[in-house]
Amino acid sequence: MIALRSTLAGRIFLTAASTVILLFLALPIVLIVVTSFGKDAFGTFPPDSWTLGWYKVLFADGSKWPAALSLSALIASLTTGFSLLLGVTAATALVRSNLPLRSAVYGLVLAPLVIPQVVIALGLFLLFEPAAMLGSPIAIALGHTVLASPIAVMILMATLKGIDERLEDAAASMGANRLTVARRITLPLAMPGMIAAAVFSFITSFDEFFISQFLSSVDTTTLPVQVFNVLQFDVDPSVTAISAVLIAIAVLALVLVAAVRRLGGGAKQDGLLPTEPAVGLSTGSETS
Repeated sequence: MIALRSTLAGRIFLTAASTVILLFLALPIVLIVVTSFGKDAFGTFPPDSWTLGWYKVLFADGSKWPAALSLSALIASLTTGFSLLLGVTAATALVRSNLPLRSAVYGLVLAPLVIPQVVIALGLFLLFEPAAMLGSPIAIALGHTVLASPIAVMILMATLKGIDERLEDAAASMGANRLTVARRITLPLAMPGMIAAAVFSFITSFDEFFISQFLSSVDTTTLPVQVFNVLQFDVDPSVTAISAVLIAIAVLALVLVAAVRRLGGGAKQDGLLPTEPAVGLSTGSETS
């Protein structure tokens, strides 16, 4: 890679290859957004004429999309709260304590990211069905937390490792208790990472399908499940409009994360998502 960058031909090749890969990844998104403004009911590309009619259909009287959208937003908000609570607790224990078998615990925390989602969804169904909780937004949010909390843990672990522990030690040496240190020192410094963890947890929940499909009911249908139900029996062009709305929400969330990193001291948050299999887990805390 270094040899390619050192020559003009290598730089041209890398630029061309990167452009092709980015276009390949972005092309489906562009097609969905452009098609959502087309007047053709079959969603042809490029559209012969343009309209905002499909966006009006989303919020017309009798439409099921607003209820599904509001339910997904509610569940995603609950999931965000649960994930932050678990993420802060787990990240603090993994980074700032002498937790026994930390590598094993870290692997257990990340396990939902590698286990097939349909398997997790089936397990959650067998868990909540005897408790008569199927269709409950709380149950769906708890199920989404299984997938969102590992992402929150990774982000918050990287955030905590970027905070100079000498600041906390200095506050403690001046008589501050642990709660005061956490409230006045740790949490303000970790706020950019917490906001990033919240945003990614929200997106993870908002777009989750398998768990929602297994745990939802007729009266509680999330947005991804509603999209699946509509496309299963018919070709509804309003699906392209709601898909464009989902894309816009995801883009706005990523812009928010970038803005928080820039305004909140992004130099300490360059590695929000650690790629090491057990970052900082083989040794004790950094103050030891």
